[in-house]
Amino acid sequence: MKASKRYVLPCLGLVLMAASAVNAFAYPGKELAGKAKISLDQARVIALKAQPGKITAEELEQEKGGSGLRYSFDIRHGKVTQEVGVDARTGKLLENAAEGPNPD
Repeated sequence: MKASKRYVLPCLGLVLMAASAVNAFAYPGKELAGKAKISLDQARVIALKAQPGKITAEELEQEKGGSGLRYSFDIRHGKVTQEVGVDARTGKLLENAAEGPNPD
């Protein structure tokens, strides 16, 4: 019995790490994903093709333009951050502009 108690805390730690890893894949607006025809991964590819760099933020939101449902990405390239919008229903590029002084 003593040996089994020794493994409880390490196993509990692994379970908690796994649970936090699942939450790491969540993004703002994920609850809207069922309405999207384009997956987040597909939208990332479209956004990075339009604006190469590193994605620093992403979200799915209801916003005017296109079908009304869009993935928005902040993509950093050098010192510039671009805001890139991809229609979540059609995959069409909706926006590719330098982020303003007051980011969302």
